[in-house]
Amino acid sequence: MATGGDFDLQDFLPYLLNQAAEATSRGFQASYRARHGLTRTQWRVMANLGRFGAMTARDICRISHIEKTKVSRAVAGMEAEGLLSRATSAEDRRAENLSLTEKGRTVFAEIGRQAIDFDADLRSRLGPERAARFDSILREIIALQSDSAPAEDN
Repeated sequence: MATGGDFDLQDFLPYLLNQAAEATSRGFQASYRARHGLTRTQWRVMANLGRFGAMTARDICRISHIEKTKVSRAVAGMEAEGLLSRATSAEDRRAENLSLTEKGRTVFAEIGRQAIDFDADLRSRLGPERAARFDSILREIIALQSDSAPAEDN
């Protein structure tokens, strides 16, 4: 960070973390967008449904830190492509549980294999020691902020 109180965005840790996340996310997006035409938000919705099973759009927003309108657009596009289905929630008739269709589960499995390969390639370029250290630091940052950050409005 610049000394003397001069703010420099290029040295601001949240900015650097965001830039790293964007660069890696764009790199991975190329693989699933070319084959399946999914947006990043659609992939994130799919990844949550594939990992956790049926859930509401609100749950996806909370877990993924994605705005409601982006999730709504992603869900509509995925439903139109036959990747997910909606069902009225038994607990709250105003809410809809989203779940992957058979086609959605097949696409999720394929992209999941691509994700494993992408992750392995990135980790090998970093080297095992640096990758492990980086994992540890990122998890520590997440834990530090989870303990102290106020909830964001969506």
